[in-house]
Amino acid sequence: MLQIDLKGKRAFIAGIGDDQGFGWAIAKALAEAGAEIIVGTWTPILKIFTTSFNTGKFDASRRLSDGSLMEFAKVYPLDASFDQPEDVPDDIRENKRYKDVEGYTIAEVCKAIGQDFGNIDIFIHSLANAPEVQKPLLETSRKGYLAALSSSSYSFVSLLAHLGPIMNPHGSALSLTYLASERVIPGYGGGMSSAKAALESDTQTLAWEAGRKWNIRVNAISAGPLRSRAAKAIGFIDYMIHYSQENAPLQEELAANEVGNAAAFLSSPLASAITGTILYVDHGLHTMGVGVDSPTLKPKAAEAL
Repeated sequence: MLQIDLKGKRAFIAGIGDDQGFGWAIAKALAEAGAEIIVGTWTPILKIFTTSFNTGKFDASRRLSDGSLMEFAKVYPLDASFDQPEDVPDDIRENKRYKDVEGYTIAEVCKAIGQDFGNIDIFIHSLANAPEVQKPLLETSRKGYLAALSSSSYSFVSLLAHLGPIMNPHGSALSLTYLASERVIPGYGGGMSSAKAALESDTQTLAWEAGRKWNIRVNAISAGPLRSRAAKAIGFIDYMIHYSQENAPLQEELAANEVGNAAAFLSSPLASAITGTILYVDHGLHTMGVGVDSPTLKPKAAEAL
């Protein structure tokens, strides 16, 4: 039987902050396949996340198919908006949620991973943030727009640049994107659509550069809408899920584990010839050119049936 086997592989997943999102689902799928999991979580929520994990709040979500609980080899604080310690502004450095935490910039975290574990095989980028995501693009400030690109797309470039030297040959790097990169999703603002477009373009360029430099594959998953904590910040996630169910070829609500399974495949030797690819895991919504639930189509749709 053909199986995904990641035994002996080590994965670093940047962007897990709770047990609801795609990052957690990917971690669980990789753990099911036998991989050792290392996590980077956003610095301001590090204490909340680790406390919840250690006190058993996530135990139900941690349970694997064999009855054991998913473990993390280590959890690092990570703010992927900063490459080096000198990039951190004084107001952030002195913020109460940062003040007692050390080593959270990209360079510091990647160096620590190398020192603590030697090498990794899999890098998952599950990071996205836009401080003005609820603003239309025309109302987004330069600062907000650049912050979205910095956190959501350049962070993938920087993390891969720092992790590449400690990734084993035939390793895999994977990011998460969304259909707003290529289609208009009203309300998905603040520069996030631009950041996802940049992320997808960078995926292709990085596939070439990292492939030739380190023999690493680089791909992205374009996932459908999920009712995660992060998605709720957009403000209309329920509408997005309803729209997908009404208009996608497969009329089902996306489950996080469906993205996790796709990520495990792309991270495994089964996908050894796949790189520079955007894989849609959205029940086929990306194929649709028109919303079939539109009232203007009902008479013609009835005739077609």
